Amino acid sequence: MNILLHVCCGPCAIYPLRILRERGHRVRGYFYNPNIHPFKEFTRRISALNELAVRTAFPVDIDDRYGLIEYLRRVVFHEKQRCAVCYDLRLEETARKAARENEEAFSTTLLYSKYQNHDLIKEKGLQLAGKYGVQFYYEDFRPGWQEGIDRAVAMGLYRQPYCGCIYSEQERYDRSLRKKGKRPHNNINGENHGTHHRAGDQQ
Repeated sequence: MNILLHVCCGPCAIYPLRILRERGHRVRGYFYNPNIHPFKEFTRRISALNELAVRTAFPVDIDDRYGLIEYLRRVVFHEKQRCAVCYDLRLEETARKAARENEEAFSTTLLYSKYQNHDLIKEKGLQLAGKYGVQFYYEDFRPGWQEGIDRAVAMGLYRQPYCGCIYSEQERYDRSLRKKGKRPHNNINGENHGTHHRAGDQQ
């Protein structure tokens, strides 16, 4: 099967790519992540993915448009639902591209992360499959969590310290302040979204 795999970052792609190839699928990556900020972080993740692509002969299409404005327009005043909005934003563009380019299916490395809302990702993927007439390839890649981290470290790939969006970046630093016994910034929305981790740990 030809699969368009939405890729959050290089480390998160390592395990899903291996598994999909072992199952006999032809996998093409697609980097579309307007949620990643600031710009320096955005470019570092693209560089790490390019490095992985070269070292594993992994064809990847990279949308290098920095999407801060687009992302904020979707999320502002909906901060409590920001992860769901973010899934919609990235998965819909992937499904649209897969349908337009006659891929048989699409999937995402979001299914690799133990920090994301796995059931919601699956639900949205299936909804978009119906909308665009292209199969959503579902697999729980979380059993390969540690393998992906270990291989990323061995390869020397950049591993990000937070999910990607500026909200999760703030929460990361708030957590750090709490550990030091200092008062953190006002919580963004009174919730812990669980998206604070290193990549290979990520998205």
